[in-house]
Amino acid sequence: MPKELAVSSDQLLAFEVDCHLFKGCGFEAPSVWSFIFDPIFTIGPVEFNKPMLLAILGTVLIMSFFWVAFSKPKVVPGKLQMVAEVLYDFVRKGIAREVIGKKGEPFVPLLVSLFFFVWMLNLWALIPLAQFPVSSVIAYPIGLALVVWVTYMTVTFRSNGFVGGMRNLCVPGGLPKPIYVLLTPLEFVSNVFVRPFTLAVRLFANMFAGHILILIFTIATWYMLGTLLGTVYATASFALTLVITVFEMFIQALQAYVFTVLTATYLSQALEEAH
Repeated sequence: MPKELAVSSDQLLAFEVDCHLFKGCGFEAPSVWSFIFDPIFTIGPVEFNKPMLLAILGTVLIMSFFWVAFSKPKVVPGKLQMVAEVLYDFVRKGIAREVIGKKGEPFVPLLVSLFFFVWMLNLWALIPLAQFPVSSVIAYPIGLALVVWVTYMTVTFRSNGFVGGMRNLCVPGGLPKPIYVLLTPLEFVSNVFVRPFTLAVRLFANMFAGHILILIFTIATWYMLGTLLGTVYATASFALTLVITVFEMFIQALQAYVFTVLTATYLSQALEEAH
């Protein structure tokens, strides 16, 4: 039995055939096991599991889509190239140019990659057989946030030098000098440590919460079937499942957008001249 479904021998799963409301078996709510998977295979100390497989498949799908769309570009684009150009320009013009300006052009590939990779990780939650948002595993948002943090720090110090970079990170301009005694260490902690932390946690928390909600109402729909009154409850639960699923589709795209916009904002600030 996979870990996701594992319970003790004296318990019944809420979604087993004979376990329904009013039948003496308790509702088995989703738990930590809903986010822990048995390894598909192991290489030394590394366990290759379902989220890792979905992350790799997502990467392959994104790369394949843009490769096929732009491998033989035409002046008059076909349908696939046109869709790819619209998606690419959405990030290039709608995020990179709007947030960073003309200096943002070198960062377009990074921003495009981040947006579609995060979106794909989130979308797995709604794809049959996968049905799991990879970004609800904290390691993946942390990894992406580290990529952003390293880029942010590198651009800050390359653009301003060490002293200028530290001023950029710690010394906002236009304030009375006595305030800097308190504000400088706060700005340092905020820009260097809090930003990557909140970037990762925001993505993780939204996808984790969304997956839990969908699981709860999906399992509850089956659990409440069996009697006339239970079927009424199950119908309401199923309706809520559909509503939450549609809402989750919006949240998945929004979180990818927010993650990319914040990355662009950090890069824009890194390119600013030190005060």
